[in-house]
Amino acid sequence: MLTKTETAKSKVVNGINVNDLMALIDGVKGDAAKGKTHWRVRSAWQGQARSRAYVDGFTIGGQQVTRHFSFDIDEPCELGGSNRFANPQEYLLAALNACMTVGYVAQCAVRGITLEKLEIETQGDIDLRGFLGIDSAVPPGYKSLSYLVRIKGNGTKEQFAEIHKAVMATSPNFHNVSRPVDLKPTLVVE
Repeated sequence: MLTKTETAKSKVVNGINVNDLMALIDGVKGDAAKGKTHWRVRSAWQGQARSRAYVDGFTIGGQQVTRHFSFDIDEPCELGGSNRFANPQEYLLAALNACMTVGYVAQCAVRGITLEKLEIETQGDIDLRGFLGIDSAVPPGYKSLSYLVRIKGNGTKEQFAEIHKAVMATSPNFHNVSRPVDLKPTLVVE
């Protein structure tokens, strides 16, 4: 039997505070409004094919959380850029990988599985005839993406297969990339 002091200690697995994660899960189970989040990123042109994305914060459970980040985006020289930063496609694939990484790490943590290695490699093809407006029959984006997950830890193959299914079922960016998302554009000409 754990003492009161032992139960209050944080359980950390794979760098994830499992107690905090379980408290979040329990809080959202008890009040769905606590699970509502709102995300926003503003991007501004920086010249040539470069842009800078700004993050000022997000909202969770009706509470604003201030965060200040910026990151730069560019294109390779071959696509009109200066090749100073990753391009939008690389950020998209990295965002998909990063979101799924969080899912694998958290799913393993709540199961008490310690990870030794986790890598996700995602790839896909884009035919520039669509992007360049040369052929309207050619999609301007990916027709498909494939990804490979390399995972190692003290879990069984069966546990990792279960976690893999759970990540595909719960990862926001897996969902966003694998299904149509309703986009609501607005243009303001100044």
